[in-house]
Amino acid sequence: MSVQVSETAPALELRNLDVVYRVRGRDRQVLRDVSLTVERGRSYGLVGESGCGKTTAALAIVRYLPRNGRVSSGSILIGARDVVKLNYRELRHLRAEDVGMVYQNPGAALNPGIRVGRQVAEVFVVRGVDRKEAQERALNALRTVQIADPGSVMERYPHQLSGGMQQRVVIAMALAKDPALLILDEPTTGLDATVEAEVLDLIAKLQSEFETAVLFISHNLGVIAKMCERVGVLYAGRLVEEGDAETVLRDPRHPYTVGLIRCIPRGGVRKDHGRLDTIPGFLPNLGEQPPGCIFADRCALSTERCVQEDPPPYQAGGGHTSRCHYHESAHTLPRREAADLDLPVVDRRTEPVVRFDDLGKVFHQRGHSVHALENVSAAIWPGETLGLVGESGSGKTTLARALLGLVAPTAGTVEFEGRPLAGHLSRRTADDVRALQIVFQNPDSALNRRHTVRRILRRALKKLAGITGAPAEKRLLELMQSVRLAERYVSARPAQLSGGLKQRVAVARAFAGEPRLVVCDEPTSALDVSVQAAILNLLVELQAERRVSYLFISHDLGVVRYISDRIAVLYLGRVMELGPAAVVFEGPHHPYTEALLSAVPTVDGGGRERIRLEGEIPSAANPPSGCVFHTRCPRKIGAICEQEEPPLLEVEEAHLMRCHIPIDELRRLQLGEREKAPA
Repeated sequence: MSVQVSETAPALELRNLDVVYRVRGRDRQVLRDVSLTVERGRSYGLVGESGCGKTTAALAIVRYLPRNGRVSSGSILIGARDVVKLNYRELRHLRAEDVGMVYQNPGAALNPGIRVGRQVAEVFVVRGVDRKEAQERALNALRTVQIADPGSVMERYPHQLSGGMQQRVVIAMALAKDPALLILDEPTTGLDATVEAEVLDLIAKLQSEFETAVLFISHNLGVIAKMCERVGVLYAGRLVEEGDAETVLRDPRHPYTVGLIRCIPRGGVRKDHGRLDTIPGFLPNLGEQPPGCIFADRCALSTERCVQEDPPPYQAGGGHTSRCHYHESAHTLPRREAADLDLPVVDRRTEPVVRFDDLGKVFHQRGHSVHALENVSAAIWPGETLGLVGESGSGKTTLARALLGLVAPTAGTVEFEGRPLAGHLSRRTADDVRALQIVFQNPDSALNRRHTVRRILRRALKKLAGITGAPAEKRLLELMQSVRLAERYVSARPAQLSGGLKQRVAVARAFAGEPRLVVCDEPTSALDVSVQAAILNLLVELQAERRVSYLFISHDLGVVRYISDRIAVLYLGRVMELGPAAVVFEGPHHPYTEALLSAVPTVDGGGRERIRLEGEIPSAANPPSGCVFHTRCPRKIGAICEQEEPPLLEVEEAHLMRCHIPIDELRRLQLGEREKAPA
């Protein structure tokens, strides 16, 4: 029996959906009375913190819930057919023909041991196409997602593709069935700004071409503003606000939505202008159902009425609803007052904490020399944050690893407080190791799951500070207090902590030995905006208290702008631009920096006109001649770009750039185009 999908009914409709998980013999409610509609050819954004139920909703739609999960009431309609009532054969047909799903991590969605072509072709084989034709269709599917050399890509394994290419392959597989509904669960998290922009443009183009409805799940409100017509805000399993995306993000009517938007570093705000807003408290425990508003204990507008009476979905006009008794005054939500921070004054007349001169690193792979870093020079002074940006493959992580001694540079030197550092960690002193620490992107992989917080931090105190016994316990509690981590978590293991709490443990571990420089390698990219704001505030507070320096690596340019004093832009292992954060972000920019900034989606929908870069970043094993950026540069001026590599020169005070185009000409071009751009 086949599933007949109605051409006139909405692509997706959830009606009063309740989902429960069976935990320790009890049903705990995860989704509660969720109703939403996604029309054919339209896009709907679902936002909220981790643990709010976004992914549970996506899994429930295609009945992929774990064994202890079930739909307890309500209905899920795809083209007017109730998914909850389908038998196994009908459900299998629906998944194969009508619904596509793209997950957050494309690397995990692809089988590492099977070539890409075979995996894409399998989508067609499942639908009854013979293998020869399936291979041809797979080739065309990869062309559809704008993969330049699909034949070559089909012969590769997933690990041989970049993150952006992997995501394109997964999208090709999802769209190969020409689905009526496409579910995208954080599809751009972890991607660079330019790759993210390309993936989003691709999704929008294909959606328009195939008239596909899209359910877009993301914690990036800028992405939602760019991609979605309607948005629903999920909190602890309740849809607390819903409406037209532009209206909800411009004029939110629920305190939770207001809090989420305020957490984002916007409008060029920087750390010296004050700390970011945060949402106090934590999500309720799984299955917790207070009699009143689920958000009451975290809301500054909460009254006794909120605690006792569950708010209905009030109408705010134009199909805009809010589950808040005081939705008309939600925008008056008071901001959390924070004491002024005495940020360290960066004095560049003194000795820098770290200086690296003409740093180079060559890897040898399969007979090829890969130049990951080429003559990279910069310095970081006490109390300063140097932001490091660039696409994947630009050399950011290699530079960080060279500073930490995890890889030895093949050229150049690294100095710490005026004296040379040994190239490799194994040859550095204990004091040198203690002075340079790192906070990784993913605390799940950085923290030992079997150890308690106490054991993790005491081990760090022993190794980095040589402290044991009672003094170690005292210092451990001081460390936890410094990262705003409650003492009750001392016996918890990482699996029992939220993402934000785990990252606080990772920060505490890095500070166990009183470091002078901390490398922050994408420390907030996997976190919700509310948790991201709290971690950024924490890093700024620790910098103010301890005069520590940061090398801050991120693809989120708004975050980099907020926390950084200076910015270094890397491309193919070379510094293309280096200067004060305000100067680099305001312009004139190097053409590569200009393209990076133009690719960032914003909550208010404004920003720069998108500058598209042609092709992928070239291989560091065979870099282009002349300016290494000339093969993708939208402002290439001629043969000089192809034949001569421009030197890194000071074009303004403390502002360095590697470009043949004079800065006055760049200023004229970029200012003129900004004035022409639509408001």
